[in-house]
Amino acid sequence: MKTSLGAKTLAFPTPTWVIGTYDAAGKANGATIAWGGICSSDPPAMAVSLRPSRHTHQAIMETKAFTVNIPAQSQAALADYFGIVSGKDVDKFAATGLTTERSQLVNAPIIAEFPVVIECALLQVVDLGLHHQFIGEIKDIKADASMLDAKGRLDMEKTGMVVFAPHTRTYHGLGPLLGDAFSMGLAYKKG
Repeated sequence: MKTSLGAKTLAFPTPTWVIGTYDAAGKANGATIAWGGICSSDPPAMAVSLRPSRHTHQAIMETKAFTVNIPAQSQAALADYFGIVSGKDVDKFAATGLTTERSQLVNAPIIAEFPVVIECALLQVVDLGLHHQFIGEIKDIKADASMLDAKGRLDMEKTGMVVFAPHTRTYHGLGPLLGDAFSMGLAYKKG
């Protein structure tokens, strides 16, 4: 028998992403979020959710763009810091020593030291109550060459991505390969 845990935000794991934006003054900022994911294949799009009170929310509304910067496991403490302080009050890049590059495709910064970045142009904003969901069309995904497999695809084990468990407020690394999608389940297919 299962135990009821109630209606909570316990779908896990969630991503650990640092959303890159420029504010109205053109200052680069990054904010760590956990509410996000792919939401469309055509056009390729992803959604991230932020509270309207957040500095990053206002920046996305002004620039109509954002980047999703994905840290490696060795950068988990940096990602955590980007979620602890506000870009209104602190220059997070000066504090951490991380650097930014200007995206050539959208009006948002890329965190140079993080191994993967997704560049997004704002398509739509959905008011969900406490959060607004920003749906961004993926314009490009850039990855360090060391994160790719022999076929030029992102290698999940090489990237060592960080995930967040909201119910325990802890960070974890992704585990080992379990099998090939659309293949390992064929053993159960009849006929």
